Amino acid sequence: MKRSSLAPDTYEKLEPIEDVRLAVCEAGIRYQGRKDLLLCVFPQHTTVAGVFTKSRTASAPVEISRKHLQGEKARALVVNAGNANAFTGMRGMDAVQKTIAATTSLVGCPPEEVFVASTGVIGEPLQPEKFTHLLSDLHQNLKVDTWHEAAQAIMTTDTYPKLAHHTVKMDAHKVRINGIAKGSGMIAPDMATMLSFIFTDAPIAANVLQPLCEAATAQSFNAITVDGDTSTSDTVLVFATGGATKHGVKEITALDDPRAQDFAGALNTVMRDLAHQIVRDGEGATKFIAIHVSGAENDKAARTIGLSIANSPLVKTAFAGEDPNWGRIVMAVGKSGEAADRDKLSIRFGEHLVATQGEVHPEYEEAQGAAYMKNQDLDIFIDVGVGTGKFTVWTCDLTHDYISINADYRS
Repeated sequence: MKRSSLAPDTYEKLEPIEDVRLAVCEAGIRYQGRKDLLLCVFPQHTTVAGVFTKSRTASAPVEISRKHLQGEKARALVVNAGNANAFTGMRGMDAVQKTIAATTSLVGCPPEEVFVASTGVIGEPLQPEKFTHLLSDLHQNLKVDTWHEAAQAIMTTDTYPKLAHHTVKMDAHKVRINGIAKGSGMIAPDMATMLSFIFTDAPIAANVLQPLCEAATAQSFNAITVDGDTSTSDTVLVFATGGATKHGVKEITALDDPRAQDFAGALNTVMRDLAHQIVRDGEGATKFIAIHVSGAENDKAARTIGLSIANSPLVKTAFAGEDPNWGRIVMAVGKSGEAADRDKLSIRFGEHLVATQGEVHPEYEEAQGAAYMKNQDLDIFIDVGVGTGKFTVWTCDLTHDYISINADYRS
């Protein structure tokens, strides 16, 4: 598949996270000649937090992992690409249970400490015998520096692996956060046909890690959209090994601990980086677009308006054609159902004030907007003039390639 024109020039090099070991292989679940199975193993007492799809047709791995999250501990993660194991009935649950059983025998942990995620085609039974026998070899070949390969192993229609990292000082020690993600199409809150796994050596209690994970997801993975479609398989998991305690870092047990907020800032940075990479790899995308909404009744209303604009096929095709058709943005604001003052509405394309006080700005010229639309990265500012609510949504354009990719997805 052709690499996205919005792909980064270089990939992040992720340093090892203490006590996180990974291994990948080619299982041939759907793809041939590419890695499609990932095993991650963590030490005892690793805490875990997560956010999952809100789809009413969630996959078997989502249902089981959501249940296991209640235990707040993790020892292993198994991810396969090529088959979502969604809408597969009891066979889907059986495949998950067999995967977990094979993993627990290797790691030596309770079943509820194993998390499973799958991505790929919906409705096709996942055959565990294709890959569970490979977990033993993966377990014997676990390494601490397999991040790039891990990001590759979870890809489906992605054109490049997605990795991000950040560090934060905690008790005079540098704590690391590494993240990988996959996603390219069927991307819309809440959440998307995306998987993301974040790892840190910070010692954080699960009751603190969970709200931090939820807050960061709201501002990152749940603030992006490629095509407005929500998947059955969306999973974000954050694993905290506590390895930094060996260097004198004390566990964070309360949200009001100042170190919790420092960690939250770093976690937000990693998640937002990964979320942006997903949008930049949107199927057929040629534009990365930030929709900045302000002046709404509240932040929730601003988010709704932003998504109404970002998910509009008319708006997205205008961006694809580099047409500064701001009337379509006015349309999308109006259809959102949220309060907006037509006679106070203003729109800017980057630095160019296009509309103000409910009409086209007298000094705006179409050539300015047309020239701005030729940029790969676009910032669109909309103020709806009724309050102080604000929110930013990130999206991409809609091109002929999106149709081609999805028309041929199972061919």
